[in-house]
Amino acid sequence: MLETSFPDLTLHGRGKVRDIYRVGDDLLIVATDRISAFDYVLGSGIPDKGKVLNQLSAFWFERVGGLVPHHVITTDVDRFPAPLKPHGDVLRGRAMLVRRTRPIAIECVARGYLSGSGWKEYQQMGRVCGIELPRGLKESDRLPEPIFTPATKAESGHDINISEEEAGQIAGRELIARLKQLTLEIYRRGAAHAETAGIIVADTKFEFGLARDEEIVLIDEVLTPDSSRFWPRDQYTPGQGQPSFDKQYVRDYLEQIRHA
Repeated sequence: MLETSFPDLTLHGRGKVRDIYRVGDDLLIVATDRISAFDYVLGSGIPDKGKVLNQLSAFWFERVGGLVPHHVITTDVDRFPAPLKPHGDVLRGRAMLVRRTRPIAIECVARGYLSGSGWKEYQQMGRVCGIELPRGLKESDRLPEPIFTPATKAESGHDINISEEEAGQIAGRELIARLKQLTLEIYRRGAAHAETAGIIVADTKFEFGLARDEEIVLIDEVLTPDSSRFWPRDQYTPGQGQPSFDKQYVRDYLEQIRHA
């Protein structure tokens, strides 16, 4: 399913992967099977990808709920409000009802390993988002400690990595300090659990919003193949790119055809 169409519901917006509808004061977020890379949505999707994203997020929202409030009201279609009942078959497994927040315009990225844009920046400058790193690190090396590397949150176009100081200028230093703390706490908890299943979480991205009372709320998705790099631990080999259980293979393919 690449796109939803519910004429009886008010469309709030469409993201790269998710369709969002207004339901009273709340929102219905539907994960489609669209796939994006480098901020472009590809023409073909992956069957049931949206269900995987939605159900993984639901698992992690519940698991990290003790660290930070989250926006999920329910993912149980049978508990959705009456106006959504006619669409139960379409929504089952791929939708969540959430409370509305004001999204904070910063992508909160935690990196435990040197990969992706972090590796490219390190090769050029010896640091990532203003954070100096030890010399001589190789691609996919584990970092001495997980680091917080924020990025701008673009509605369209490419997100840009920025320093913690620059993020503070955009959203406020106190808020960014708290988001850094939460980002690293959630990453550590998620990475530790994934390790028990033989998965390395190399890096991941979180989004946060503010509730009406200014409470910080975890929103969007958590530790999915779209927002994270997942590597099989038993195949981990520093010094090169890693096999992955995420959309890295799509990025690699697009890089290849771009340079062909």
